[in-house]
Amino acid sequence: MTTPDFVLALREHIGHAPLNLVGVTVIVFRDEKVLLGKRADNGTWQAVSGIVEPGEEPADTAVRECLEGAGVVVTVERLALAQQLPRITYANGDQVDYLDLVFRASWVSGDPHPADGELTEVGFYDLAAMGDVDDAHVRKIALAVAEDDPAHFRGGRPPRT
Repeated sequence: MTTPDFVLALREHIGHAPLNLVGVTVIVFRDEKVLLGKRADNGTWQAVSGIVEPGEEPADTAVRECLEGAGVVVTVERLALAQQLPRITYANGDQVDYLDLVFRASWVSGDPHPADGELTEVGFYDLAAMGDVDDAHVRKIALAVAEDDPAHFRGGRPPRT
């Protein structure tokens, strides 16, 4: 995955220290199928995702990432899930804490294809045929299936006394 310039600039100052970033995952539906891609960096199958640029609205990030990564135009419909992901330590030692905002979106136009090199395969797949998708992404897709469910959040409960 390509590292955004603003992250590279921050890394010059903080080294490998944990960095808080906002990311989006976009669950795109077309008819009864979901958009999935195979990541170029690790070969896993998942929904389109990316990092929110400084000053960018997260829903705009979702639209941008779908066009840049998969060559499709989408309309964001709703937030399906907000969650803090476990800290990731990359091979180079960089540590990142991602706040992941999962959006439900609908396909508008475009034939899915690996548009920017971050995905090696991309297409719309039946919901029943997601055998290679990990459990975390299956959960994200499940929470985005309903068109009008409220967003889900981890946490948000009072502390135990």
